[in-house]
Amino acid sequence: MIQYHIRPADPGAHLFVVRCGIPKPEKTGQLLALPAWLPGSYLIRDFARHIVSMRAECSGQPIAIEKIDKQSWRCEPCDGPMVIEYEVYAFDESVRTAYLDNTRGFFNGSAVFLRVEGQEAQACHVQIDAPESIAGWRVATTLTLDGAAEWGFGGYRAANYAELIDHPVEMGDFDVVEFEAAGVPHAVVLSGRHDADRSRLATDLAKLCETEAVLFGGLPMSRYLFLTRVTTGSYGGLEHLDSTALICARRDLPCVGMKGTTETYRNFLGLCSHEYFHLWNVKRIAPAAVIESDLSREAHFRDLWAYEGVTSYYDDLLVLRAGLITPAEYLEQIARTATRVWRTPGRYKQSLAESSFDAWTKFYQQNENSPNAIVSYYAKGALVVLCLDLKLRLETDGACSMDDVMGVMWQRYGQTKTPVPDGELERVAAEVSGLNLGAFFDAMLRGTEDPPLAELLGLFGVSAKLEASRGPSDRGGSGQPQVAGTADPGWQTRTEQGRLIVAQTIQSGAAQQAGINPGDELVACDGMRLSADNYNEWLAGSRPGQDQTWHVFRDGQLLALNMRMGERAADTWRLTTAAEVPADVAARQQAWLGAQPAG
Repeated sequence: MIQYHIRPADPGAHLFVVRCGIPKPEKTGQLLALPAWLPGSYLIRDFARHIVSMRAECSGQPIAIEKIDKQSWRCEPCDGPMVIEYEVYAFDESVRTAYLDNTRGFFNGSAVFLRVEGQEAQACHVQIDAPESIAGWRVATTLTLDGAAEWGFGGYRAANYAELIDHPVEMGDFDVVEFEAAGVPHAVVLSGRHDADRSRLATDLAKLCETEAVLFGGLPMSRYLFLTRVTTGSYGGLEHLDSTALICARRDLPCVGMKGTTETYRNFLGLCSHEYFHLWNVKRIAPAAVIESDLSREAHFRDLWAYEGVTSYYDDLLVLRAGLITPAEYLEQIARTATRVWRTPGRYKQSLAESSFDAWTKFYQQNENSPNAIVSYYAKGALVVLCLDLKLRLETDGACSMDDVMGVMWQRYGQTKTPVPDGELERVAAEVSGLNLGAFFDAMLRGTEDPPLAELLGLFGVSAKLEASRGPSDRGGSGQPQVAGTADPGWQTRTEQGRLIVAQTIQSGAAQQAGINPGDELVACDGMRLSADNYNEWLAGSRPGQDQTWHVFRDGQLLALNMRMGERAADTWRLTTAAEVPADVAARQQAWLGAQPAG
């Protein structure tokens, strides 16, 4: 058994000290390494760069240890037992790495636990110590208890290294909201100041988790944790084997007395739904490229859309099925997803298969030109899966849906722990439905065609209209206020300390044609000062075809550039249920949305 020991050595300096004990090291020289990335986060993270010191000893005597590449070390030959001790700098507030200060600690095992080459299948014991200078902290993790009390510091264990790094650890003076779903204990761990309605949170998440359990015929674990860092304005999540690490804003959580659901709470429920769905799709229905990787280098495959796109389709749909949002609110979420995709010119340059394969170098390393060059396998993937679900329901007269496809994927791959080869979701969808789906998948995955949203949604009693946006804050959906003006400068802006900065320019748009660059500070138009305060008013008063002279600062230099204002494209979706539909269409809509038939 490999023995790990981790303690918060100096919260002020953000340092964890880790000891790795190896009873029987390789006598020719033991090789150790940290992963370069962690599953669910398709970017090389280089966790080893956070190790600030390391030493090794054998049978209590110091031995040499040499770094041989950016993430690996080799020890001097040794009969054993061997102990490696090292310091890890922990000051990443995201859900990916490790963090430590005097208010909380957090780590993913991939960021702190060395892999002992050749002994990855060995069981692992982990001793987690409390900080010496801080009282009142507890531990939240789904690692198996091995001497520690529940929520306590002490001993834990994992069956092997892969399991060890798939159970993140939160420590601190956190709140715990416990509930049961499908007979399994769950808890939300809230780290950070908040005023959430704990009862509402427990009730809603129990409904959501039980809804997802029904889809797959039960739960695949004995306990689940939502490890949630509450902040001023962050948002995100990362799935793990029996838990998820989340980060959200205080406004995202339900407050006492809240009626219905706010937009921010709907987003939080969607985030929880998304990461919980990964219990099945990713963590157990798992791509072969990831399962077979040692995490030392990229694991390229073309089916990321089948994991993140499928999950992104189901996340809000399952919130709807749980009764936590209305059909109208669900359709608004689809409309906003479609609007984001339609505002991405890169969808005509990169296919979903290419987006999946290049996640490492493009999607997770975006720059100011990304909207012109790439498409999201999350967002477009969700729309393609939506169309696939509607197509299956329509062409089999309701006998088959994506639920059936995912059920077979679970039985065939998840329950049997069989790695999923590329292209398998396509094959299973065709097999289960009996349909010839080759042309659909070729167009949607390997081509760059837009998903046929309006056509398919119309056959389910949903009016889908594509129109020009109604202003800078119009994200699609329904109920947006009308804003005068249809002019489009062809840029996206951001505000930095009151300054109006061009964040991105859209290919062939007015700004690009005028020579305006990302990073330019906009200061005046036609001799009149412009700022973040009056930008929307100016935009509403502009008209397509209008010639303007812009003054911008670029690298400290004032430039005057002539621009002819463009016209807003039809890139904004409005989705509403039709007022009156035939009985067969109403039945389809009911089966899909679970909504009451219109009229």
